[in-house]
Amino acid sequence: MAFTFFMRDQPTLEHAADHMIGYAMGRSRIKVWDAGCALGQETYTIAMIFAQKMNSFGFKNLRIDATDYDSANNFGDVVNAATYPYEELQRTPVELFEKYFEPADKPGHHRVVPLLRDRINFQYHDLLSLKAPGSDYCLVVCKNVLLHFQYRERVEVFKMFHEALAPGAYLATENTQKLPQEVAHLFEQVVPDAQLFKKVGG
Repeated sequence: MAFTFFMRDQPTLEHAADHMIGYAMGRSRIKVWDAGCALGQETYTIAMIFAQKMNSFGFKNLRIDATDYDSANNFGDVVNAATYPYEELQRTPVELFEKYFEPADKPGHHRVVPLLRDRINFQYHDLLSLKAPGSDYCLVVCKNVLLHFQYRERVEVFKMFHEALAPGAYLATENTQKLPQEVAHLFEQVVPDAQLFKKVGG
């Protein structure tokens, strides 16, 4: 299980959204893969950022595939329920909290609004299967997962990401994780202060 929280590494996700929105403009279907989503905090942060930056028509065309492997922790149930204790939401800017969360049935908890929930598709997936859950993604986000893998495993996972991305699409990774030399030719870094890359080649 990857440890994460709402609004974690927001600058990188903002960069990713800005680049991807321009890239995906005009597409009837915009696909994002959040690989290693854990309990959904990162997934719904991504959804909030896109909802803020995209027009309503474009946002309705967005689908975020949220995946993780550890079924023992009921990730899928938590992501689909989209209900979190208020303590976990205090990093969320007030204007976003008021816009994208509503009181839940459980005291002290809030639920993500349907506008965002409807854009999320959760499925269990093992990155080390090296088989992506889909293809033609405009953006793949993978943070705080690859550090748990062996070096050679990371190389193969990056190759899978490259294959899963549409030509010229984007990959956002953990800021402390550099691209292995073996796959550096597959991606071009697009901003100097974040691990955000553009796919090179078809």
